[in-house]
Amino acid sequence: MSEILITKKHRLSAKKARAAAELVAADLEKEFNLEHKWDEEGVLHFERMGVHGQLTLGRGEVTLHIHLGFLLRPFKSGLESEIHDYFDARFA
Repeated sequence: MSEILITKKHRLSAKKARAAAELVAADLEKEFNLEHKWDEEGVLHFERMGVHGQLTLGRGEVTLHIHLGFLLRPFKSGLESEIHDYFDARFA
């Protein structure tokens, strides 16, 4: 498996960061048909065939860890670039 690990700093309150993460979850579901759920510790887990991962909100930062299946490996670089741009917009 290929992995993408992105950590972005932000200056959002915990409430606003959670709201931004909820928008990320909705967008993931809509765009990529990913199922998602929050666990008890506030970590967002998402998956579909060929990809799974988690989004973790920390104090002043958000971390995204994605595991790409074999068929998605060729798209890793492009996905990583899009995620950086997306996070810059959502967590600004």
